[in-house]
Amino acid sequence: MSMQYPALPPMQTGVRGRCPRCGEGHLFDGFLTLRPSCEACGLDYSFADPADGPAFFVICFACVPSVLLGVWLEVTFSPALWVHLLVTAPFMLLTCIPPLRPLKGWLVASQYFYKAEEGKLARRESAG
Repeated sequence: MSMQYPALPPMQTGVRGRCPRCGEGHLFDGFLTLRPSCEACGLDYSFADPADGPAFFVICFACVPSVLLGVWLEVTFSPALWVHLLVTAPFMLLTCIPPLRPLKGWLVASQYFYKAEEGKLARRESAG
């Protein structure tokens, strides 16, 4: 007899790095490495393939403002290189690295929730 689990929203589980099935176990081993399975319910995480999704979203939404800050700082004040190292570099690190884990967790949980899988070609039966 298999245990029934309630459907947990991906934002509730994935962003927190929790198992998308039970919400109790951990999704990650380290910062971005997925565990092989959930230690609480045993869900095999081999279905998960977020690929470059988290990095793409971070590039689109976090790196662009970081680059704009650096360009604005350079054009407006023409500061020395060390000012960029003290202002732009930490801003870029703080806006680009922390969102990676929650985004990856959300994408993995969304794959589970929506039963996403690799696309397959549909072939038509020949009439005749």
